[in-house]
Amino acid sequence: MTKPSRLELPPGVQLAYLAEGGANVIYRFVSTAVPSNNLNGAIQSAPYAVDHFGLPPILRGKLLRLRKETTSAVPYQEIARNFDRIIRPLFQPDELVDQTLTYLPKGLVQRCNEQLRAAEMNGMRPKRRQGVYLSVTEPFGLLITDMTTVGDPGTVLAELKPKWLLQSPSAPPNARRCRTCALRDKKNHEARAIGAPEECSFCPLDLMSDKFDHVLRATGYVKGCKDRNRLAKLLYRNRTLQVLQSHQKRLKDVGLYGPSPQSREKSIAMTLRDCTMFIKLPRDEKSPVEIRLGDLDLKTGAGGKASTGSTWKAN
Repeated sequence: MTKPSRLELPPGVQLAYLAEGGANVIYRFVSTAVPSNNLNGAIQSAPYAVDHFGLPPILRGKLLRLRKETTSAVPYQEIARNFDRIIRPLFQPDELVDQTLTYLPKGLVQRCNEQLRAAEMNGMRPKRRQGVYLSVTEPFGLLITDMTTVGDPGTVLAELKPKWLLQSPSAPPNARRCRTCALRDKKNHEARAIGAPEECSFCPLDLMSDKFDHVLRATGYVKGCKDRNRLAKLLYRNRTLQVLQSHQKRLKDVGLYGPSPQSREKSIAMTLRDCTMFIKLPRDEKSPVEIRLGDLDLKTGAGGKASTGSTWKAN
């Protein structure tokens, strides 16, 4: 199932820088009351970041993703086509951080690049992102579901990478650890050898356990939510996780003897093993919780993402 993808932003749209990754910059739509030439200032003026200032309703609750000019960049039209044809049919609409192609008004990218350069001069842009700017030849942006908590007092955002929700098909029959834990232990062994900090995280198999205590144990490593018990209740036998696991199981030939790295099957399989789950929890526990999967750009055959920026945070 696909949906209309030929939207166009209004010429006078105002944007505020939110975050960036290696391949994308994420912007918030803001009221004209917020100065658009002050990147961090616009972010700090969150109460004014309203979306009822003449924008079409379809822009409400959305962020704008713009592509950087990089050697590995994939045109947004291709990214949107893959999402519509491959990813969207796998899940319910409310389970995905949606993304919709939209035409950009003339001059918008140039103005954003001017802001990025000004932010560098003011020391307000992350140093590791400096020197790379938005593509002036990309005619599209992507409207994505806003999963931030700006404007929602008391709401918290939990974020996790489910990773491999079942054992790797290439694991030894007597393997004691899942693929994710084995890889993490290997990296930690190497880190100890050079005195680097070790990584601590949950076992993905705990997320799928029938034992609530195992799910509760996993939530201790999920950032963004201090109420572990509430989060564990949401994740215990969670439908979205179960659907994700079922697709991983169906696309199981991802080990040493699976399809070639260049195959579309391998690309989809690995994308579903590196997505991010975002969970918005309102203060009122009786209010609905929003759970969506993001970071679902198809990976390339070489194993890197077609687009390395996250939904709204830098990777």
